[in-house]
Amino acid sequence: MTERATAPVRVFIVDDSALVRQVLNQCLNDHPRIRVIGMAADPLYAIEKMRRDWPDVLVLDIEMPRMDGLTFLRQIMAERPTPTIICSTLTEAGTDLNLQALAAGAVGVFTKARLGLRQSLENLASGLIRSIEEAARTRPVLLPLSQAKEKTSALPATPSKTTERIVTLGCSTGGTQALEFILRQLPRDCPGIVIVQHMPARFTADFARRLNSLCQIEVREARHLDRVHSGLALLAPGGLHMQLKRSGAHYLVEVLDGPAVNRHKPSVDVLFRSAARHAGGNALGIIMTGMGDDGARGLLSMREQGAATVAQDEASCIVFGMPKEAIRLGAAQAVEPLTRLPALIAQFSDNPRAS
Repeated sequence: MTERATAPVRVFIVDDSALVRQVLNQCLNDHPRIRVIGMAADPLYAIEKMRRDWPDVLVLDIEMPRMDGLTFLRQIMAERPTPTIICSTLTEAGTDLNLQALAAGAVGVFTKARLGLRQSLENLASGLIRSIEEAARTRPVLLPLSQAKEKTSALPATPSKTTERIVTLGCSTGGTQALEFILRQLPRDCPGIVIVQHMPARFTADFARRLNSLCQIEVREARHLDRVHSGLALLAPGGLHMQLKRSGAHYLVEVLDGPAVNRHKPSVDVLFRSAARHAGGNALGIIMTGMGDDGARGLLSMREQGAATVAQDEASCIVFGMPKEAIRLGAAQAVEPLTRLPALIAQFSDNPRAS
């Protein structure tokens, strides 16, 4: 019998509850491809142990003594980016902490029950194990800081003029950080943007509101038959597909239910294929960080219909999965770092082939 080719994922648990540490340790160590290499009751104890043996994946609580989990996560991501999964009683559906954790660099968020904690953790175990294995395949990177200023009330209203130029963005793991970096730098006269980010239904509205508060452009969750126009970015609702349609001189989005495509709903492929059909050479398609291959074939369809197409480069991706597949298929005309994407989008309103 040959030795296993893949070493187990090495996990460190930070949680102030001894019961949580005990149950997670048992659940995770029972899995043959995961090994818990250490535990700590708070981040300051954790960092001492981690520096002696750095983990592949960090499982982190938020509410802890001496330092809260989000502060620790931001510190880790600034000093030594590490795939991190938040597991907390505070990250209930709809709370801003979910978005803060993702924006800080977490690759997953799990909510522990306040009552029946042991049973709750055991019920979470299979999903947590799957997320740990996926997290181990990610590569967190230090994202450059945006120079954009926060929106102020003195800014003029979003222009209502429709643009014939359309930008489509597709991303998954790591996309929340990448989208914030891009959208915060866009001017208010940038072309209309439609976005699919793989994200559960309960997250997308809050994520759009967060982006809207940070950006000069308007950002919101898409509604069925919304018009797409300059200065506006529409985010596909979690749990629904979004596709582009043309109505006369204007573009609209259709928000529809349906089966998952490439295991995702919303699916990047659904958006990109609709852009290929209805926008053709008036569209710019950008596929960004994410696991799997959703969007790669759709981007190829866009290129075949005359659209400009770009893939994010490996060095700036958290997960070089979706862009890698698009490049392999010949779907991307250009491969660009994240830092170049805001300028490409801003230029596209004047020149659809700007590069």
